[in-house]
Amino acid sequence: MHTREEQMKAFGRLLDVLDQLREKCPWDKKQTNESLRPNTIEETFELCDAIMKDDTKEIKKELGDVLMHTCFYAMIAREKEQFDIADVLNAETDKLIFRHPHVYHPSQVGAEEPKPLPFVPENAADNDEFSKADTSDQVLKNWEQIKLKEKDGNKTVLSGVPSSLPSLIKAYRIQDKARNVGFDWQKKEDVWEKVHEELKELEDELVREDKEASTNELGDFLFSVINAARLYHLNPDNALERTNAKFIRRFNYIEQHSIRAGRPLTEMTLEEMDKLWNEAKQNERLNID
Repeated sequence: MHTREEQMKAFGRLLDVLDQLREKCPWDKKQTNESLRPNTIEETFELCDAIMKDDTKEIKKELGDVLMHTCFYAMIAREKEQFDIADVLNAETDKLIFRHPHVYHPSQVGAEEPKPLPFVPENAADNDEFSKADTSDQVLKNWEQIKLKEKDGNKTVLSGVPSSLPSLIKAYRIQDKARNVGFDWQKKEDVWEKVHEELKELEDELVREDKEASTNELGDFLFSVINAARLYHLNPDNALERTNAKFIRRFNYIEQHSIRAGRPLTEMTLEEMDKLWNEAKQNERLNID
């Protein structure tokens, strides 16, 4: 692994190249925050794909692309004399220090070399409310309360959930933030009564063929299932992505068989496709074993 000096040198090299491209490359010259945004979203999803596949080579590559975009936005802001990459890094560092009072005292915000506890800051007695956090759950609970106290922090508990998040992830984050201030089931097992209740209400509306009401109840049912996943420490987005990948593998197996047989999928019976689906499942089990 590289030394800290080598890491900083590599970061500086990236900034130097971006500066040169901004000056000399026609494409880089014309980029704006708005024009970069779709690419940033794509790069972020590509990183997420690599993480789900546990592909170390691709993770490294996509991290580089995401980092490049971060630096590019900061470069555009520097040109407008708004801020630069140093401001971005310092603001993030200060935020981390302030939100981890069990590691750093908030008085260390802005310090060039912040000192981890134990040390005795001048105003220690005034800032010990969140200084104890022995578990990760306590850290998260403190985190939400601290953010509400920040000068430029969240005004309400749920205001920190981006409106543009995909709905499944947004639901999980909403529930998680509510949990961190004590709004949650006392026993995780109790959530299943709610799941069954919401499923029954969905079934009732489907029988009535009321599309609007059915849509609302479907949302309530999905929200309750996500809640159950959270309570059992399962990530529903990761779980669904695994199922998506599994479905694609098995369906591709059916399609490849149809191609080899010279028969379009549309000419195959459901029974034939089910048989191939089960073959794909069996092959997966054999590979796992």
